[in-house]
Amino acid sequence: MLCCAGHLASLLLFALLSFSSLLLVVGSHQDQEFREAVGSRILLQTNPDAHEVHCSRERSRAAWEAIDEYLMPFVEKEKYELPSKCRLRPDNDMFREQEQHKIHFDINEWHCGFCKKAFRAEKFLDQHFENRHKNLVDNSEGRCMADLCGALHCDLMMQFKKPKSKCNAAAATRNRHLCESLADSCFPVNQGLAASRLHEFFLRQFCDAHICNKGTKPFPKGGRKQTNRFYLALCILTLILLPLFYLIVFLHQREMRKGTQDLKRFSKIGQKKKPS
Repeated sequence: MLCCAGHLASLLLFALLSFSSLLLVVGSHQDQEFREAVGSRILLQTNPDAHEVHCSRERSRAAWEAIDEYLMPFVEKEKYELPSKCRLRPDNDMFREQEQHKIHFDINEWHCGFCKKAFRAEKFLDQHFENRHKNLVDNSEGRCMADLCGALHCDLMMQFKKPKSKCNAAAATRNRHLCESLADSCFPVNQGLAASRLHEFFLRQFCDAHICNKGTKPFPKGGRKQTNRFYLALCILTLILLPLFYLIVFLHQREMRKGTQDLKRFSKIGQKKKPS
């Protein structure tokens, strides 16, 4: 009986020691995790390279393409300078310097303008910029062009093939308000006739389409892209028709010369037969 009691006490003591050891291990592990978490937060705060850019490069590029194609040709025509507070200015794009240092040699050949490294596709060059040249991104407030996508119809610029099945009236209203605020800040109506005309143009070109009405399309005034396509088609047509025209003229002249030679030969034959 005493033997059984002693054995039971030994087992109980062993269990208590094991449980204590387990608590110490868990406690030390949690303490280590806590120190690592605190250390990582300190590292994120002290290391500027750990700061991430929360701005879509792809949508920023689409926003700038909309501005460059459907707004800037008309701004240049009016010889109007966008105010410094206008968010549509090229220098307000945090990715502008990197985008200007993209060298596109061929469809599958892109080069970095900073270090001359080559890539097979633009997306790999974008990743290279994020990894190697992140210091060239000015991530200050108000420099993310993707924030303006709601007003500038970026989805259309990116050619999404699946349109939304139902228009969101609240989102359309928000986008219209953003669009109108851009018109007010970039083209103040009290800054002269050019600003007033461009203010009205911007409302028609970008803002009117922010409504749940399928009959209203963005960019009704056209832009640089349409003009370029027209001249490109005209040049191609000219290059095709011009050689054809010269070929027709050449064949016509050759037939004329051949006919003249035949007439001369027939007239000589007739002259020889006449004396006999």
